[in-house]
Amino acid sequence: DKGYVGHKAAKMMQRSKSIEKRQQSAIDDKSKLLKNIENQDSLKIAQLAYHKNQLAELEKVSIHYGEKLVCSDISFTIEQGERIALAGKNGSGKSSILKLICGENIQQTGIFRKGSQLKISYVSQDTSHLKGNLTDFARDNGIEESLFKSILRKLDFSRVQFEKDISAFSGGQKKKVLIAKSLCEKAHLHIWDEPLNFIDVISRMQIEELLLEHSPTILFVEHDREFCNNIATKIVEL
Repeated sequence: DKGYVGHKAAKMMQRSKSIEKRQQSAIDDKSKLLKNIENQDSLKIAQLAYHKNQLAELEKVSIHYGEKLVCSDISFTIEQGERIALAGKNGSGKSSILKLICGENIQQTGIFRKGSQLKISYVSQDTSHLKGNLTDFARDNGIEESLFKSILRKLDFSRVQFEKDISAFSGGQKKKVLIAKSLCEKAHLHIWDEPLNFIDVISRMQIEELLLEHSPTILFVEHDREFCNNIATKIVEL
């Protein structure tokens, strides 16, 4: 039956064109996504200049928790423009070193010197304390709300998120809140503890480009070895 064959051929042709159209649509969507990624506004960081080149120094520092020795004989300096990665296995004292430099009451021996009136912006590994809305968070932390939310938008926050309580955010979104806060703060030294936890690939690329472009003085702990190798001007092994 030529009519039947012709009808089947037409249906197959129509289906083929439909599949081709969907494939082209997917290609176009991907192309737009890549273009949007390439056109993402770059983030800005305004770090304060310190009056001395050396910001802090540790000389044979050991840290204890009660009778437990966490790390021993740690020696390094932090100078302006350095991007220092602390490396070591879990439990080697990396976070404790960061907290010591931030001014927490950490039991230590050895010599630790920190510049007077040194302003530090700290990104904690822990995000469980975050709650409330973003407007109140910005006000309570003394940062500019419009800049804070602008950075979050560039870190792929949807506007819907701005209406939610921070406690309902995902782990990655909470970490972005802390990073955006840190980028808004006027500081001589940025200290970030595992900043890339749960962070998506595009935001990781943006953060990496930001640190390379603006070369802030930063001390950080991060398990992503590739990120450390790309960013760090110095790696301190604990």
